[in-house]
Amino acid sequence: MKKSFFKVLARINKVILPRYSRRDINRLSKIDKAFVAFRYWVTVNSLD
Repeated sequence: MKKSFFKVLARINKVILPRYSRRDINRLSKIDKAFVAFRYWVTVNSLD
């Protein structure tokens, strides 16, 4: 159940949230860094 929830959440993130792969992580604002951390957390939990 938990893994399927995170897989759905990862798909929603992929569609809605912006991509930060080509940006310098040190130059992001605090809100953008929070989005990156949230995407990372969802991705890690969907892969377990």
